[in-house]
Amino acid sequence: MGTTEIEFYWRPGCPFCSMLRSSLEGSGLPVRDVNIWEEPDAAARVRAVANGNEVVPTVFVGEHALVNPTMKELIALVRAEAPHLLEAPEAT
Repeated sequence: MGTTEIEFYWRPGCPFCSMLRSSLEGSGLPVRDVNIWEEPDAAARVRAVANGNEVVPTVFVGEHALVNPTMKELIALVRAEAPHLLEAPEAT
């Protein structure tokens, strides 16, 4: 398994992205930030799971995506798909 299994797709100026990022930063989970305005392939990946729209935040845990999730929904997906990330000493 790779080091980072959580990918956080966002864009500048998105208030929902800012709120979720704040929660993620406090969680201790390993997250890779991906700005969809700087990475065309990332924008295409978001469109593929969001009915053709660039809806952010979109978060991938492995191959599973959540579009505009709550932190509770994200933790549930991490628990189901990558529970070892919750066991890391820095994760809360």
